[in-house]
Parts: sequence; structure tokens; C-alpha cells
Amino acid sequence: MVSKASLPVSSGTLYIVATPIGNLDDLSARAARVLSEVNLIAAEDTRHSGRLLQHLGIDKPMWALHDHNERDRATGLLDRVEKGESVALISDAGTPLISDPGFVLVREARARGIPVSPVPGPCALVAALSAAGLPTDRFLFEGFLPAKAGARAKALQALSRETATLVFYESPRRIQDLVAELATCFGPDRQVVLARELTKAFETFYSGTTGEVLEAIVGDENSGKGEYVVMVAGAAPERTTDALVEADQVLRLLLPELPVKKAVRIAAELTGGARNDLYQRALKLKEQ
Repeated sequence: MVSKASLPVSSGTLYIVATPIGNLDDLSARAARVLSEVNLIAAEDTRHSGRLLQHLGIDKPMWALHDHNERDRATGLLDRVEKGESVALISDAGTPLISDPGFVLVREARARGIPVSPVPGPCALVAALSAAGLPTDRFLFEGFLPAKAGARAKALQALSRETATLVFYESPRRIQDLVAELATCFGPDRQVVLARELTKAFETFYSGTTGEVLEAIVGDENSGKGEYVVMVAGAAPERTTDALVEADQVLRLLLPELPVKKAVRIAAELTGGARNDLYQRALKLKEQ
């Protein structure tokens, strides 16, 4: 069997090539080969990507393809692909289309029946999640939140009961405001992990409750440098009516015999309920 990595670049194909998010050693051998063999490279910022190509010793024609010109440029690029040229799409860092340009280009390529081939590699959100210590069986990537405080708070409020791990990108200028808003919308005890300067010399992870992480970044003079991946533990699943009835039954049996805290601890072990919720229910039952 011949692996795809050993095949030559195909004519009439659009390649989606992941590039390093910081450490140049993370560029795969296949990605370097594809970039060296295609006829044209479409880049989010040709000056920025030009430095990467220069480092690799690659000299290829480049087209700028970014948010402001993608709709206009996509047609011309794909016309060339249909005539038999091969084109590689890269972004400033990481995997194209993940909070980066390329969606319009790939959608139109698919509509025309043009082969689109991914060349996988670095992706900031995946790299951050793999090292965060938060659940990864389900996660919801929200990209960049709105820049204005009111719209950002509204977006966070809509996500406050989401049980999947939440992932955002954020700039260093707004990171303190975002973490403060997380504490307001999600509560001071929600677990948060921030990843800064991934794969670079000053790679840093901040983890703890929203309050602890806010204190950490406020106290770190370097926290205003580098882009962030923000990961937030999902909300605890809401208890069903049957589960609440079961918890109340257990508490009613335990409370006459035990102090409230001990009764709550045992009830939590038996029912799987959250101690804070059970404690509040126990107080209500005591009042009744």
C-alpha cells in the first residue's frame, strides 16, 4: 500500500496545509513537501508566511487570501486549479479555516467538484485541550467572542449551562476582562485553563477556578503577551426530577440522625449529586 505522504502533489487540487503555531519544528515533512511542489500558495498574510517559506528554502508565487478579499480572490484561484494547477492554502499559524480564512474558498471548490486535500498538523485549540486536564470527550469551540463587553456577556450567558468543555480564542488585550466575565457569568468556582504562547519558549498554562486564574494573570507581568486559548469546564448536568426526588428521600432518612454536613456528604456519595446543591436542599428540608 502506498501512503498518501509518498504520493506526488496532484495537479488540479487544492491543499489545506497546517503550519506551525510557534515552533517551526512542528511543520510536518509532508506539509513542507506539498508547499515546495504546488504551483501557487494562498496565504492569509504573504509577508508573514514569506518568512516561513524563506526558512524552508521555498520560493513560490503567493496570493494574499484574507477575510477582506476572499470572496473576490476565490474565483480566480479556483479557475487556475481547474486548469490543472495545484494550490496550497495556509494561514498565519495553525490549521486554515479554524477561526481563519478559507471557508468561502473550500466551499466553492467543493461546489465545483475540485479535489480538496487536507495536510493536517498544528492546531492551537487541539494542542491546548490535549494538555489542559479538562474533559475532551465533548467540547464546543466558539472561536473569538464579540469584542464589545455587552455582546460578549450576552454570548457567555447563553453558554452558562452548556455541559461540554468550552473553548475560546482571545487576545492578550482582553484576557483579563474575559476571565472576569467568566467569573460573573459562570460563577467563581468554575474550572478554567488558559494556554498562552503554545509551543514557544514562554509557553504558559494557568489553571484553577475563575477567581484563581484571574488573580494569577493579574499578578503575572507577562500575561499581556501572546495569544490565548481559553478553556472552561462545562456546567454540571441539570438534575432530573427523578434524581431530585431520590436525593430528597435519602436526605429525609439521614437528616434526623446526622448533622447536615455529614448527611449531605453521604447523600452525595449515594446519589452522585453535587454537594452544594444537596446542601441547599438539606437546609430547605430542615426548615420544613
